[in-house]
Amino acid sequence: MLTTELIKLNNLQIAGKLVSEELMLGIHGSKRSGIGIEFEQYRHYEPGDDPKRIDWKLYARTQKHLVRESATESNFHIRFVLDLSGSMNYAEKNISRLNYCKILLASLAYLGYRQSDQMSLYALQNGDLETLVPAGKQAFQRILYELEKAEATGTWQNEHPKFPHFQQKQKELFVFASDFLQVDDEWMKLIQSVANPRREILIFQILGTEELHFSLNGFYRFKDLETGKEMELEASTIKEEFQKKAAAYLANLDEALQIPHVHLIRTTLNESIASVISEALRKRKI
Repeated sequence: MLTTELIKLNNLQIAGKLVSEELMLGIHGSKRSGIGIEFEQYRHYEPGDDPKRIDWKLYARTQKHLVRESATESNFHIRFVLDLSGSMNYAEKNISRLNYCKILLASLAYLGYRQSDQMSLYALQNGDLETLVPAGKQAFQRILYELEKAEATGTWQNEHPKFPHFQQKQKELFVFASDFLQVDDEWMKLIQSVANPRREILIFQILGTEELHFSLNGFYRFKDLETGKEMELEASTIKEEFQKKAAAYLANLDEALQIPHVHLIRTTLNESIASVISEALRKRKI
């Protein structure tokens, strides 16, 4: 489903469910196919299965006989981390980075909910970490609620980003959703501080096409979404330098993130959210 259509729904629970169901249909044959470690929600009906286990509502939509596996309790913990700095308000073709990330995380949270995984949600804003939803009962609904009302503003700069919540050594999955653009090395320092052998990290770097390729021509008023500073420039005079610096930054980032159990998924605002999540699952080799 197109991202613009998902945004028009103006309902994260429905959008997340649609994306997650699209994903489940594509991966139901796998024995280890969710974002956690125990997801076995759907598989093809096999001789000997109780016909009552067939999801007939799903059959009506897909014409496939799929058996719903019973969910198991999971000790697996998924920590969702959303960047709420001002640059997340960047938009192209009526799709804002913030809304894209909200639907992305809502979709992943829905998968986690179906797996009975523990989940929590955090926000990074103004140089600090805020716990929006701690792990516990009804975490899924609370995550959707906090995502719905989340607003991006200010900066996220922290020279020594070490947060007590992130220093545990339990087996868990971290999911970051951000543009991953930094003034110094604040993002890299954060990832390096939380990386450990028992923790897997998925980084969704969401960028605009123009942020990657900068094909603008003519005079534009450019605005820093975090500081509010504005500058009027002729785009063609800065295009070559911008493209060169952007390419160098992304290449350096790719190299710096060659850390065990850390996976970077870079995509643009026009990419299908379901396909982006599918790429993340492939990178995890589940």
